[in-house]
Amino acid sequence: MRCVILFVFLLLSCTAVLLSCTAVLLKHNKDGSNNVSATNIGLNYGLLGDNLPSPANVVSLYKSIGITKIRIFDPNTEVLNALRSHQDIGVTVGIKDQDLAALAASEDAVKHWFATNIEPYLADVNITFITVGNEVIPGEIGPQVLPVMRSLTNLVKSRNLQILISTVVAMSNLGKSYPPSVGKFTPQACEQLVPVLKFLSLTNTPILVNIYPYFAYASNPVNISLDYATFNTNDVVVKDGPMQYSNLFDAIFDAFVWATEKEGVKNLSMVVSETGWPSAGNGYLTTPDIAAMYNGNFIKHVQSGKGTPKRPNCSIEGFLFATFNENQKPAGTEQNFGLYNPTDMTPIYKMF
Repeated sequence: MRCVILFVFLLLSCTAVLLSCTAVLLKHNKDGSNNVSATNIGLNYGLLGDNLPSPANVVSLYKSIGITKIRIFDPNTEVLNALRSHQDIGVTVGIKDQDLAALAASEDAVKHWFATNIEPYLADVNITFITVGNEVIPGEIGPQVLPVMRSLTNLVKSRNLQILISTVVAMSNLGKSYPPSVGKFTPQACEQLVPVLKFLSLTNTPILVNIYPYFAYASNPVNISLDYATFNTNDVVVKDGPMQYSNLFDAIFDAFVWATEKEGVKNLSMVVSETGWPSAGNGYLTTPDIAAMYNGNFIKHVQSGKGTPKRPNCSIEGFLFATFNENQKPAGTEQNFGLYNPTDMTPIYKMF
């Protein structure tokens, strides 16, 4: 989420944003709590709070609402231990950004990191992805991503492990995004991201992307309609040749696809590692009702299996951000992306 401000500047003069997906059901318990039974929808599980429930209770929450995919931002021992014997939950584990320099410099360091942080859980935790850095491309430590990805890929292949190695990127990699077909990476992204995309294409591994229509809308609510930003209209808002867009999400997603293809990388899968809408922190732009509308409609969009105009037959895999409001994140919207209250794990709003 850290790189969204750069992307917002692009969208002050443009209209474009987000994803594509398949296979989700949203139900409600009798008490009105959200029950998400998902195959292609997961939840981000952040830990930047001093009032969060125990990992064991969080895992119980995931089981009760039918979540089968979660993403954690580092190999937290308590969380991974709580996930033991819950192999119906696929886990994406991140490497801390501050660890990349040492890992990029030494394959032995990569082997030690894996032996310490992943090896102890292989028998009874379903680790599906390891992500190398979170939104560090483009940036100062961006060049450290690919060497670590190569070393980890070689390591898991040598062990015949079914763990995919990728990285998480933001839309700030796009220098142009409107209309989607003109999507083009910035020069720095071409230098740092394109080699990663080509490597992922060779290993048949998805790139993970963070897509937030909220930030585009909040930067320019006069020219970007709320309905367009929240999947709440079927009207065509943007025409791009034969492609027609009725939501910002699809437009952003396709802009990234176009940019990737222009660099010679075809048919690379994309997983949406983060998307969501804050329920507070920015006045009338961030209410529980709007957050419920966006997240609920995102789930419907995934469930529909329609994909995006550029990839109409591709199912989507995505992670909502986030499980809880985290009070140690920066004040404002950053603390209000959660679906659940941390103190009692009750839903902050109903999605339907």
